[in-house]
Amino acid sequence: AATTTAAAQESLLNICMDAKHHKTEPGPEGQLYGQCVLWKDNACCTANTSVEAHQDQSYLYNFNWDHCGAMPEKCKRHFIQDTCLYECSPNLGPWIQQADTSWRKERILHVPLCREDCEQWWEDCQDAVTCKVNWHKGWNWTSG
Repeated sequence: AATTTAAAQESLLNICMDAKHHKTEPGPEGQLYGQCVLWKDNACCTANTSVEAHQDQSYLYNFNWDHCGAMPEKCKRHFIQDTCLYECSPNLGPWIQQADTSWRKERILHVPLCREDCEQWWEDCQDAVTCKVNWHKGWNWTSG
């Protein structure tokens, strides 16, 4: 039984979730860009996705980091790192959940964050603003 449990845990640490821009299986991706380069040896993202993760207005989610004015670079880097983790990491299996939306079948929820990273994210973004309570729903894109 221990071998079965170990194999099950191992399988959760080398998979790609079923979402819009993810590869079906993780593998080497030598041309990953910028902050996504950490996953070049075994990635769920493509080089093109890694470039798009760094754009202020990206086709990945039809979202602009600067939707309420310019987001400071020191703050933006945390959101870019979060995007790289989401798009590229093959080690998110334990936190994958079903999500029946039009653009993804799975999502991640409750991924642990190191305290130092959380505190630095807060420090770097505490003066930034957004004009939206929840970035995941309720956007009105009719005006472009």
